[in-house]
Amino acid sequence: MESNELNSPDYEIPPELQAQVAITSLDKIYNWGRSASVWPLMFGLACCAIEMICAAASRFDIARFGMEIMRPSPRQSDLMIISGTVTKKMIPIIVRLYNQMPEPKYVLAMGACASGGGPFKEGYNVVSGVDKFIPVDVYVPGCPPTPQALLNGLMKIQEKIKGESIKTARWYQKGPDMAEIPVPMLGPDLIDPRKITLIQNGKKN
Repeated sequence: MESNELNSPDYEIPPELQAQVAITSLDKIYNWGRSASVWPLMFGLACCAIEMICAAASRFDIARFGMEIMRPSPRQSDLMIISGTVTKKMIPIIVRLYNQMPEPKYVLAMGACASGGGPFKEGYNVVSGVDKFIPVDVYVPGCPPTPQALLNGLMKIQEKIKGESIKTARWYQKGPDMAEIPVPMLGPDLIDPRKITLIQNGKKN
């Protein structure tokens, strides 16, 4: 058979090969594997963590989505679920854990507190949104959100993973990895290390 016949749109795969041939793209098969094996970091901050635990239990069972392996180490995780109120005392630890996670990594803000401060937004000790310090990929609203809402957020993470391309993904390119996010320092208030000179000079942040 000539090559131009093989390239013809009218050419049909022989029946004996139809069950053995699969055509796909590298992006699709690579992202399918990543989206079906997301490993969340095992830690919780407040009442939202109880709903996260319920989502992992038998009634809702996030194992159906390939996310049942919650790792106690950030170095073995690729999804951080911020489940609860983020206090100013806790945010330096959260940023440090985020920096220790390998690329590619994702963040899900679960509940009103993690997303924007919730009912404690005006409090002196609560951060009004974890996205002020680390990048957030998906927000799950509610106070607290139900396990079904968390499952929906996890599926949104999977959709985002499936939509990524190796050609444009920063974490897949050669060269140095993403620079670490500066860990905030506790003082009279949270201090961004990048603005220390401005603070010392008495200038506005």
